Amino acid sequence: MHTHLSGESNPKRYMERFTMDLDDYAYRSIQFAERTLMAGFTTVRDLGGPVNTSLRDAINKQYLIGPRIYSAGKSLATTGGHADPTNGMRFELMGNPGPAEGVVNGISDARKAVRQQYKNGADLIKITATGGVLSVAKSGENPQFKEEEIQAIVETAADYNMHVAAHAHGAEGMKRAVRAGVRSIEHGTLMDEETMGLMKKYGTYYVPTISAGEFVAEKAKLDGYYPEIIRPKAAKIGPQIKNTFQRAYKAGVKIAFGTDSGVSYHGENGKEFLHMVEGGMTPMEAILSATKIGA
Repeated sequence: MHTHLSGESNPKRYMERFTMDLDDYAYRSIQFAERTLMAGFTTVRDLGGPVNTSLRDAINKQYLIGPRIYSAGKSLATTGGHADPTNGMRFELMGNPGPAEGVVNGISDARKAVRQQYKNGADLIKITATGGVLSVAKSGENPQFKEEEIQAIVETAADYNMHVAAHAHGAEGMKRAVRAGVRSIEHGTLMDEETMGLMKKYGTYYVPTISAGEFVAEKAKLDGYYPEIIRPKAAKIGPQIKNTFQRAYKAGVKIAFGTDSGVSYHGENGKEFLHMVEGGMTPMEAILSATKIGA
């Protein structure tokens, strides 16, 4: 299960980082966690956000109602990469973040960033192996880590009994991530046959998040919903995920359930089952992808 409980899609989302503090994010995430549980999802991976680890702890202590959370803490990115928290901001205001903020440039940074997330309480590591749709940057598919950087992340995470999930849209970034030993590819939009072969060879899971692709493609049609730099990426990449899922399923790639909720609306997670069945899975296979396989 792939979620982001710290936020949810809305036209003003790109201003929130200037107007909301961590308390605001934390209080708002409570309703998102409860919606997810009420939708029938008792365990999720939260793959990047400012309050996901604290939310996990609050639920575990029974302060709040919500699903069991496996938290990735902050997503790891390269400078200007999909999860660089300063994308689109003036350098004079924000400067250049480093490993403590999840931004990696080189093997040494990679190891530092993993250790920092471990110190912060993460259960797993999430990297953005390629560009992304919703970041304030032009490319949504270019590779953004060198293979040796990903390998350093995977090896260091393993020292702490953590695995690595890789956000990836472009094929080259996926191949680097799979060869480096990540546990899963999230989204996988432009996955080619060579990548599928590598995933089968290494036993890598594919988490398609079809719902998120369908959601961003629809919202890209609305003037003002996304910044203009994002609209063409959403229109191009979003509609392709279902077709990629169909090809990966037929090729025998291992598939686990995930929605990327937060990109779409929390509580509507179950729509992913419908998309998976429309893409060729039997209903029971879709259920198993979210239960036995997802576990």
